[in-house]
Amino acid sequence: MKWLITGQQKLDLDAAIYIDRVQNADGVSLEAGVKSAINDFIVGCKTDGIWDAIKSSCILAGARTLDGALVPLKGTAPTNFNFVAGDYDRKTGLTGDGSTKYLNTNRQDDADGQNDKHYSIYVPNGLSSGKAMLGAIGLSPNRFTQILGEGSAINFSLNSSGGASVSPSNATGFMGASRSTSTDISVSSNGVVGTYSLTSVASSSFDIFVSARNLTGTASIFESKPLAFYSLGASIDLALLDARVSTLITAIGAAIP
Repeated sequence: MKWLITGQQKLDLDAAIYIDRVQNADGVSLEAGVKSAINDFIVGCKTDGIWDAIKSSCILAGARTLDGALVPLKGTAPTNFNFVAGDYDRKTGLTGDGSTKYLNTNRQDDADGQNDKHYSIYVPNGLSSGKAMLGAIGLSPNRFTQILGEGSAINFSLNSSGGASVSPSNATGFMGASRSTSTDISVSSNGVVGTYSLTSVASSSFDIFVSARNLTGTASIFESKPLAFYSLGASIDLALLDARVSTLITAIGAAIP
């Protein structure tokens, strides 16, 4: 692991590079506590052996500006559709309007293996029923990757023609799904990881959207609740990722006056 000394802080090199890019986008330095939270997250993910599985990610909290929040932690920067500065809160993240606002992660649904894939989100206020916080869907045949509120449950789909519905729908915080086999997926919700039978299918080639889902190239069923983090990539230990992301968002909130 490589380190960089900046002022009074010893930072992991990847953390220092990311923090520098955020500060350049913001035009002002981050608080020491925010920088420490980011550094601890990255170092912790490396210690846990899950850092390399994260291929595309944004920490949509902590930065002082929307531009800073959209600096990618890993992977390509997302494309912003209609979010403005007033939609961003440093503690809770980026809040959509339920009709026009979303991010294109610029990562295709088939960028990761059919049976080697994960997604995760951190939603401080949970999900709305009938709305998608993340997704890419191909039709004819059906190829679903998404997470959405579904009545009294949450629907998780990952390289599948259907989904696994998990209760309760009022879950908050970290949520995610990971697939390492063709027969089932692991799902994390409300701090509990479960395994559900869900046969894999080939992914679509559509980009994955957040705060909405990409339905064959068009954004649909937009979410109106905040999103503070997302990650995409290879299969991952969801319990370890949950612990790291939840600690990250809590520490950012504590560090901001």
